[in-house]
Amino acid sequence: MSKLLYLDNAATTKTAPEVVEAMLPYFTEKFGNPSSVYSFAAANKEVINQQRDTIAEMIGAKTNEIYFTGGGSESDNWALKCTAEAYANKGNHIITTKIEHHAILHTAEYLEKRGFEITYLDVDEDGKVKLDDLKAAIRPTTILISVMFANNEIGTIQPIKEIGEIAHEHGILFHTDAVQAFGQLPINVDECHIDMLSASGHKFNGPKGIGIMYIRTGVKIRSFIHGGAQERKRRAGTENVPGIVGIGTAAKRAAANMEERTAKEREVRDYLIDRVLNEIPYCRLNGHRTDRLPNNANFSFQFVEGESLLIKLDMKGICASSGSACTSGSLDPSHVLLAIGLPHEIAHGSLRLTLNEEIEKEDIDYVVDNLKEIVAHLREMSPLYEDFIKKQK
Repeated sequence: MSKLLYLDNAATTKTAPEVVEAMLPYFTEKFGNPSSVYSFAAANKEVINQQRDTIAEMIGAKTNEIYFTGGGSESDNWALKCTAEAYANKGNHIITTKIEHHAILHTAEYLEKRGFEITYLDVDEDGKVKLDDLKAAIRPTTILISVMFANNEIGTIQPIKEIGEIAHEHGILFHTDAVQAFGQLPINVDECHIDMLSASGHKFNGPKGIGIMYIRTGVKIRSFIHGGAQERKRRAGTENVPGIVGIGTAAKRAAANMEERTAKEREVRDYLIDRVLNEIPYCRLNGHRTDRLPNNANFSFQFVEGESLLIKLDMKGICASSGSACTSGSLDPSHVLLAIGLPHEIAHGSLRLTLNEEIEKEDIDYVVDNLKEIVAHLREMSPLYEDFIKKQK
């Protein structure tokens, strides 16, 4: 295979060379434990705080509101489980949506088994939360609303500011899973009335195994990992200094080139969408046409099975996915595509292509040219497609 095109950047991204370079000394030369008192190690405490400053500035937060975690899933678990525990005397009701990442959905299921009541909001055909439905779901016992900033599969961006306003009008905490949005979209936690926010380093050219949790001052959320006094006694465990340096460097890089980078991604994304919709019959774009992540395109192809499509694209050196990487081993259709109203047979034929700033229109031409051939070939082997064509005649 001579050509490799990586179009699965929603699953993970390549760690940027400058991020790796910044991390390396903290594995070998500057390896001290930040909790130690001697200056060689204590210097790493200051380095950690510098990264905290960078990330706080990026989302309009205070430095002491940023906590480092093991990743987005840990941050999501922390937000839901510890809010539920800390505010149980106020109520036992949490509102989320049917299209959240499984880090939220499975945590919500865990809480349901422990006596909490969860409302899973429907979304419209583009994958957007309906604000009237959100308002109607609020109860006197509602303690938390958790809605993702942008969907990891179909790319739809939620009306986060409006959701935050509704939450605060009712005195309810608001958490957003911003794993896909961080580094791709401007975020200001005050403007959007966000109380807690999750993000993950490997989604914006940082390392894996390091994440962010923003917790607004005054939110009485409890510790998730107990042990030492790290992260101001809220998240025990020796700090992952190389990872923290990596995520801070990646965040600074993402902030510096966001406008130029995402403008290019949108242009290439729209070129991809236009070519696919105009040149491949019986397909549809999933997610909102414009209110979507700059690098996300998600399609469904009738009479095509998604796994076969991915295998044949892989043979052409094209890395893609049919949805979340966390469910890639599942034979069930995407819960997100079912939630926006797609029937099972069409949801099974989905393809997610997520770009980065290195992808050019020439690369898209290669992808679409091969995609057209692959879809046509798979349909030729489909008895359902054969019956459909006969009926059209």
